[in-house]
Amino acid sequence: VQLQACGGGLVQAGDSLRLACAASGRTFTNYVMGWFRQAPGKEREFVSAIRWSGGSTYYADSVKGRFTISRDNAKNTLYLQMNSLKPEDTAVYYCAADRLYSGRVYYGNEYNYWGQGTHVTVSS
Repeated sequence: VQLQACGGGLVQAGDSLRLACAASGRTFTNYVMGWFRQAPGKEREFVSAIRWSGGSTYYADSVKGRFTISRDNAKNTLYLQMNSLKPEDTAVYYCAADRLYSGRVYYGNEYNYWGQGTHVTVSS
């Protein structure tokens, strides 16, 4: 499995960004695709996840109502639409994938496949 994330950048508070993660190497039926982030000096944290088949979604409380996760099955691409960005959203964002039960999607150490990360900086 290969994951390639892109779409990060420098934006102002209140702006929007859309991250993308191109997935390849296998079919992703029964996989969960997730987004995690790590801010400078902080631990990696869960942002959002989606079940590839069925489309069930999961969000961290800190991004609910502002971020939307989606996937394009035909393009094998995962997206994270980020609206109303805040300075505290500044981090390196990583996409991840694995076959997980719903209760495990929030835990980064449950994912075996990771993309390389894309930087998001939100200025105030």
